[in-house]
Amino acid sequence: QLQLVESGGDVVQPGGSLRLSCAASGYTLDYYAVGWFRQAPGKEREGVSCMSSNGDITNYVESVKGRFTISRDNAKKMVYLQMNDLTPEDTGNYYCAAAVPPIGETHTGCYMTSDAMDYWGQGTLVTVSS
Repeated sequence: QLQLVESGGDVVQPGGSLRLSCAASGYTLDYYAVGWFRQAPGKEREGVSCMSSNGDITNYVESVKGRFTISRDNAKKMVYLQMNDLTPEDTGNYYCAAAVPPIGETHTGCYMTSDAMDYWGQGTLVTVSS
């Protein structure tokens, strides 16, 4: 069973930056597609970014393109989300998630929907406020 633990959430001013980290344990991360999701107060959880198991494929929700960067280090079993030029609309709980891609998508799967993910962290809170 894969366990995920996020860290790095904080209170930051608009225009600031944060890097979220997600530490995986319990199993190798090599074969999992990974993603970051967030849930703002009073809103549904949305996919922010995803990355395929080998890192070749990434995707971002339109609102964060050019500002956020997802990365992974399979050897260290870590997933990161670098967030720049933060705005109050980025406020929310951020969750790391992992999915076992179906056969045929082993190295191409990159999922931005909650239903596609198999494992979840507990979340880390990001607050963007002046």
